[in-house]
Amino acid sequence: MKKLLITGGAGFIGSHVVRRFVNLYPQYQIINLDKLTYAGNLLNLKDVEQKSNYKFIKGDIVDGAFIDHLFSEERIDSVIHLAAESHVDRSISSPIEFVMTNVVGTVNLLNAARQQWKGDYKSHRFYHVSTDEVYGSLGEEGLFTETSPYDPHSPYSASKASSDHFVRSYHDTYGIDTVISNCSNNYGSFHFPEKLIPLAINNIKNNIPIPVYGKGENIRDWLWVEDHARAIDVIFHRAASGSTYNVGGHNEWKNIDLIRLLCKIMDQKLGRNPGTSANLITYVTDRAGHDLRYAIDSSKLQRELDWSPSLQFEEGLEKTVDWYLENEEWLQSVTSGNYKSYYEDQ
Repeated sequence: MKKLLITGGAGFIGSHVVRRFVNLYPQYQIINLDKLTYAGNLLNLKDVEQKSNYKFIKGDIVDGAFIDHLFSEERIDSVIHLAAESHVDRSISSPIEFVMTNVVGTVNLLNAARQQWKGDYKSHRFYHVSTDEVYGSLGEEGLFTETSPYDPHSPYSASKASSDHFVRSYHDTYGIDTVISNCSNNYGSFHFPEKLIPLAINNIKNNIPIPVYGKGENIRDWLWVEDHARAIDVIFHRAASGSTYNVGGHNEWKNIDLIRLLCKIMDQKLGRNPGTSANLITYVTDRAGHDLRYAIDSSKLQRELDWSPSLQFEEGLEKTVDWYLENEEWLQSVTSGNYKSYYEDQ
């Protein structure tokens, strides 16, 4: 059995990747390594936790000795590395945590892989999942490509840029089979409600003001999380060693336009008069170092690996709203912190 380590597999994107690989590849032993911080939640994977090819291990990638032991004990064949501190606001208030997890943690994994695989790299792969934020900010025109220069503007994006560089250096220096993907903003089910879309859904539902930075003019490219998981699948299995792929939805939205659309959908779903939820929009002081626009050119991925997004944004956003309204227990659990007791019970 192929031993595939997925780090951060209890998080938002990670749980979708774990579920996909557990269900589609019974010949793989999927080992989900997660520290279970506030954003990691085993409730996200209740539907696969009893599968014979799934195993959860609680641990911290910052602990180098633990990671070395894990690779040796489990005889890890390949890695899909998603574990990361990812919230920009948190990186501004506590940058050192992002350096430790995103940089030191990634290097610990690379070192353990190098030691475990001992130069036999052809049958092993280290796949690092990164972000489009490493490229910095775009003007009103243009797209990020795989050759765009790195220009990170926040401690979060700087830490991810650094980890990207380390992954490439281990490919160039030691010959490890590495691939990297840089993805745009994701949305969908199981997203911790500190991020824009689930935060807005939760606030609208509870008639709480929806904070919007500045004038809401910042533009992001949005991708349904299950389309991202599908892209990770195809990149892991088919990408050339040392390659990089951008993953995006060709779906740019100003924050304020996205929130207004979300308010419209929520009014319909909750039976409110049109315009009711929009009254909750509250403009707040802009974030420090807030990039104006991200936009991804994913044509290389579409051309070489035959991947493309499966959903139009309005359809995906409506599916997302439906999921949060139908899974109120999950939302209450993560916002109250009760999800932590699930791990203790297990």
